[in-house]
Amino acid sequence: MTTWLITGASSGLGLLMTQTLLARGDRVVACVRRADAISALQAQYASRLHVSCFDMTDSAALRREVDAAFTTFGVIERVVSNAGYGLFGAAEEVSDAQIDRQIATNLTGSIQLVRAVLPWLRAQHGGRIVQVSSEGGQVAYPNFSLYHASKWGIEGFLESVAQEVKPFGIEIVIAEPGPTQTGFGAGLDHAAPLAAYDNTPAGEVRRGIANGSFDIKGDAQRTVDAIIAAADAPAPPFRVPLGSLAWEHLVASLRARLAEIERQRDVAYSADRD
Repeated sequence: MTTWLITGASSGLGLLMTQTLLARGDRVVACVRRADAISALQAQYASRLHVSCFDMTDSAALRREVDAAFTTFGVIERVVSNAGYGLFGAAEEVSDAQIDRQIATNLTGSIQLVRAVLPWLRAQHGGRIVQVSSEGGQVAYPNFSLYHASKWGIEGFLESVAQEVKPFGIEIVIAEPGPTQTGFGAGLDHAAPLAAYDNTPAGEVRRGIANGSFDIKGDAQRTVDAIIAAADAPAPPFRVPLGSLAWEHLVASLRARLAEIERQRDVAYSADRD
């Protein structure tokens, strides 16, 4: 039996992952903001489901609950950083308060979760951290600039952390789902739109979200199954694109970025000292 700690376990991929793991016989520490959000699941799996309540923006509560979970269960082999949401609006449209909440939840909260679990994973001589990022951690759409800032930020953070903790037997997996039918769109925090952006790429994306024409191909259960398989693999991959759209968008973006960098070779070398 493997023990998992999962944030954002009350909805979307986090809830589906919790249900899938419990059904196969594993034990789960489900981190949610409200205990009643998964009360039915807790009643069904009382012996193997522990519910931990805190908000990702409350670092002190997060650390307290993580410490309590490891103290209770002794060993937690898998930590899934899944909590997050999308802020939707052009950079000029979003409010200061919306920006602060987006970064505090998606980026700072994820960073603090990793920092909180590392001492415990070191003490137990290993473990795996799975960060549920997005194709939006490597590519960008108009109207999601702050969401992208949080996802690109956490991926950069983990690129460094993975090198720091490898000697301790701690492995990191970054899952990058493409557009997936999870209710993500319904949970978007919308900025007040400005008419100036109506006839821009930002306006086009806004209309696509509103009328349902934004392309969504990902299957939630298959996505969860792939994340679990990566977390359980003998030699887990560092990055896992999930969905055909994610793979296609990531490959196209990385090829374009590489081509742009290669064109700047002479400029780059010209900045060296003699």
